[in-house]
Amino acid sequence: MKRSGWIVVLSLLAGLLVPTNAAAAGRTPAECAAALDCTLAEINLMSMPDRLEFVRLMQSGPAAELGATDRWRNIEGVITFFRDRQLGAPGTWVSYVDAGIVEGIERGIAIALGRSDDEFGNPGSRKWANYLTRLRAGELTVRNVHDKAWSEAEQAATDHGVRVAEKTHGLKPSAVERRFFMYSEFYRWTLRNRPAVLDLLAVYGGLIHPELARQRVPFLDWFTDVRNPVPARKGCEVAYAAARLDPIAGLFTTLDLLLAYLPDLFEEYQSAK
Repeated sequence: MKRSGWIVVLSLLAGLLVPTNAAAAGRTPAECAAALDCTLAEINLMSMPDRLEFVRLMQSGPAAELGATDRWRNIEGVITFFRDRQLGAPGTWVSYVDAGIVEGIERGIAIALGRSDDEFGNPGSRKWANYLTRLRAGELTVRNVHDKAWSEAEQAATDHGVRVAEKTHGLKPSAVERRFFMYSEFYRWTLRNRPAVLDLLAVYGGLIHPELARQRVPFLDWFTDVRNPVPARKGCEVAYAAARLDPIAGLFTTLDLLLAYLPDLFEEYQSAK
């Protein structure tokens, strides 16, 4: 066979050997938001600007049918921070964890809309679907009830992303990333425990700022507002700066974290008023 003939044959064989999801890995944010079936592996390959667009399109598109046009604006704030800091490149620990979070939202919307019952192996998917179903039914109008349901869904998806990064791909976070992740855990704990946090602020707020105890309710409303990207982005900036300096080494209790993070966060809140 002539050389040109072998080239054609080898090209055809190469095409047959390409995995069927290889083309899907290049889907645009708009295509993923419309189909709601992009996998964690595909989302991992997205840049942070693309993930930001993806989350926004899910909210303005399919999630709007469920009354959830603005329920992941805080996630937008986090992804914006990653984008601006050039963190979370595809294949990194941060990328896989973030991809698990975004996949959980995506599949939760798909399940809640009745398009599919497939969780894609992400425990956060079902919890997000339950959250969205309750949201549409008007069951999440009380702030602490809403925030607890939101946080539990995101926690499940986050934990899945961590497992994929560490168990499936053998990745470990850097020391700075691990300390930064502690902040995200603190944030989700705060959403799940609003009454307890308000009690802590009433008792210890004066140690952080003279006005914090008095303004604890509006401050906590601002800090935990999932419909506002600014507090999440500002919180990431504070946490990342702290993580790089390692001032929280050896801190393990919730009160320790509260006292470590809140002075700067309260200053951000005051400047935003």
